[in-house]
Amino acid sequence: MHRPLSGALAGAVLGAAALVGAGAGPAVADAHLPGGGGQPVAQQASPHKAKPLAGDFAGTVALSNCSGSVVRLPDSQDTDKALVLSNGHCLESGMPGAGEVIVDQPSSRSFTLLSATGSNKGTVRASKVAYATMTDTDVSLYELTSTYADIQKKYGIKALQLATEHPAKGASIKVVSGYWKKVYSCGIDGFAPTLKEGEWAWKDSVRYTSACHTIGGTSGSPVIDTATGKVAAVNNTLNEDGERCTLNNPCEVAADGTVTVHQGIGYAQETYGIPKCFGTGNKLDLGREGCTLPKPAGE
Repeated sequence: MHRPLSGALAGAVLGAAALVGAGAGPAVADAHLPGGGGQPVAQQASPHKAKPLAGDFAGTVALSNCSGSVVRLPDSQDTDKALVLSNGHCLESGMPGAGEVIVDQPSSRSFTLLSATGSNKGTVRASKVAYATMTDTDVSLYELTSTYADIQKKYGIKALQLATEHPAKGASIKVVSGYWKKVYSCGIDGFAPTLKEGEWAWKDSVRYTSACHTIGGTSGSPVIDTATGKVAAVNNTLNEDGERCTLNNPCEVAADGTVTVHQGIGYAQETYGIPKCFGTGNKLDLGREGCTLPKPAGE
């Protein structure tokens, strides 16, 4: 997976990225970066457009080591506490083990909220980790201290909508990284019945076409369907070295057990099932009809 960037490494790489802006030439973003190689393509929405394009930075956030987004469910109300979506492996407490599910864990983590053009709008803060796991999927959902109305009033930013339908093969997508303020544009190449990496296994993962060659720090980025503007998945990994089922080298496992490796190809975890696990007031309810997210041991 895209391992979270450590503080020292993040500083070094961000320094290199700053040199790019100063005209010093391309940053070596693929040199020893956790989570993959390759140079992301910068695509920022024009500030002169009246309506933000699907896949701009509005609603995305930067974590200390990853990317994320403020998201709302179909039944979310403006007065509900807002949710931030990222990866389970981006948790400040460390990566959950296989089979581990975290629910209602206190957190005061802060997130940098971005504008449509990628500028920093301000800081929002978590009150808890509502849900996180790396089992069957790789997802974390933080509940914020702010409501959706608070965020829109103070920063003029609307949350991104979570899709409720399974993503489609061939769909055009954008992976929007708040950490790097970069956008990758590609398509959905297909789906992996089981994606295995180290001790973890994820179900029905989205496989990108080769143009989305993501790197460390893009973990947790929303994967936006450009036709709808909704979040279809959350970016989480890429096979770096062509190895089979090892850390940072996920492999696909078919129903008959056949293992396939796609070096240089990235993956994401679908999010269309998440709304079925939340009730009134954006409150997690893993017992709701249709909810398939893994439950904590003993439930």
